[in-house]
Amino acid sequence: MSSEAWRDRFRTSIVEDIRPCPGALNLEMVYAAGLSDAEVSIWNPATGENLRLPDLPPHVANPLPAADGSSVLVLHDEDGGEVGHLWSYPADGKPVDLTPELPPYTLRGIDVARDGSAIVISTVTDEGFTLYHLADGAAHRLFRSRNEAWNSRISADGALASIDTTDHNPGIRRFAVTVLDTSDGAVLASVSDGPLAPVRGVRFSPVAGDPRLLVSTERTGFARPAVWNPRTGERVDVDAPELSGELVPLDWSDDGTRLLLVHVDRGIHRVYEYDIQAGELLRVPHPDGAFFFPEVACAVTNQWASHYGPGGQIRLLRQRADLPFDVLALDRGESEPRSILAPEAVVAGIPLRSVSVTSKDGTALQLWVAAPHGASGPVPLVLNVHGGPNLAEVGGYDPVAQAWLAEGFAYASLNYRGSVTFGRTFREGFWGAVGDRELEDVEAAWQWLVGASIADPAAVFITGASYGGYLTLLSLGRLPDLFAGGFAFIALADWKLAYEDMHPALQAAWRSFLGGRPETAEERFRLSSPMTYVENVRAPVLIYQGRYDTRTPARQAEEYARRLRAAGGDVLLRFFEGGHGPIGNDGVVGKFELELELARKALRAEPWS
Repeated sequence: MSSEAWRDRFRTSIVEDIRPCPGALNLEMVYAAGLSDAEVSIWNPATGENLRLPDLPPHVANPLPAADGSSVLVLHDEDGGEVGHLWSYPADGKPVDLTPELPPYTLRGIDVARDGSAIVISTVTDEGFTLYHLADGAAHRLFRSRNEAWNSRISADGALASIDTTDHNPGIRRFAVTVLDTSDGAVLASVSDGPLAPVRGVRFSPVAGDPRLLVSTERTGFARPAVWNPRTGERVDVDAPELSGELVPLDWSDDGTRLLLVHVDRGIHRVYEYDIQAGELLRVPHPDGAFFFPEVACAVTNQWASHYGPGGQIRLLRQRADLPFDVLALDRGESEPRSILAPEAVVAGIPLRSVSVTSKDGTALQLWVAAPHGASGPVPLVLNVHGGPNLAEVGGYDPVAQAWLAEGFAYASLNYRGSVTFGRTFREGFWGAVGDRELEDVEAAWQWLVGASIADPAAVFITGASYGGYLTLLSLGRLPDLFAGGFAFIALADWKLAYEDMHPALQAAWRSFLGGRPETAEERFRLSSPMTYVENVRAPVLIYQGRYDTRTPARQAEEYARRLRAAGGDVLLRFFEGGHGPIGNDGVVGKFELELELARKALRAEPWS
């Protein structure tokens, strides 16, 4: 075990998103986790200038650049609870509430017209799911449904808007796309590939007057791009039968002639362009790494993603487990990309490698894994299970993973059933039996790591955030012999109590996944809840929770800790002032410091509480 060297990994701001400003401006918003809170700036790739945006509200997450190139749009929610209003924060000037006439809402979609004329937002309240068009200082309602409907998009000239809907298939989370006229809310057209194949909106053409919409469809069972014209019904599908895995659409070139795509096969990213007129799929040269991070539970489609710059330039946002953001540019006609924004200088780390693992029923899983320097046999290991569940571990930069490795622990992160980019069957693999298939996958990963002589079977710790925190607690109760301890972060411990306190957007999602409300699917809520298995827990448990979280609320975590203590369990419950995760390195450092101390206590057979 080393000393305090791991702290060096958190002494610089860590970039978490780089997103182009709408329109013809060659500007990018840079969002970073600073030492204490988020840092947002506007970067000019041509000059290297960086305009810092001051006085953002605390806990800000997923900001979006406005079309003026000097302000950002954020959900201002006071305490991190994800219920509030959309505000504009300019570099110079007073922040403005863009929807003062609306009741507080959760934001589940936002897009800005390329010409800056309008914004569309998808909101969720107790009244349902609503699409608003923000223009001329007012919010105009275009669409409302009691069924899940979010992920809003707007055309380049502001004339059309789209929203992903489930009205054709109520209660089942397989979306279709509806396009509306923003002048009066009239439905122009909808596109669906049937009850089994979701279609999601990605982006309208960047050319003014061009109504075509880039969508992602799973009609083959795996994500594939399609370009659809809602005015004519014309559609171009990029089937790419020669590629296994998913082909994920990210962006249009600014002239509307090409698409930027990422092929994901067993977790590995390869970037492509598609020439629409020629019907050609073109491989983009690039080094290894991750080139986008899918996000399905926020207002943005991807937490970060590669995209086009002016003149068809490809801007590759690249990360690796040991490498922060590296922005590479590839102009038309060039054979190799060049760096235009070098990664932050960080302590050298260890790359994660991708391995295949087979679950109990033969399902193929993907696992990222690394051993610490000098390890020649089994060592203590931290097994991470990501949140979501419809997210994925892409092997991107993670200073926490590197800190564990620096301290002599092996590290692994699992893409279990429920993860995206592995096909529809895999993504929906947990439906109706929440927790069951995921735990089979966790057990399979544990067996592989022990069998490969990477992990000491008596010293494996499980950890995760959000749904990963849920799976951490569930694993400790249902797989009690496998783990030496668990670190559950912003975790869900009891479905019924959590459902009562969570915001309406999450309630709708979990009704779909669990098969109903607590009163109509009582047995499933019980079987899927870690609370049900507290008496089986043998390992010590840390629960680290946000006081104002509306996804994994505080009350149910407190009740789980109380019942576990009553059953004789060794549990620590810690709260931080915020919502679904602290933003800033200081919060992460404090959390890791505690986890490292507790892991060492467990290895010495010392209690945590």
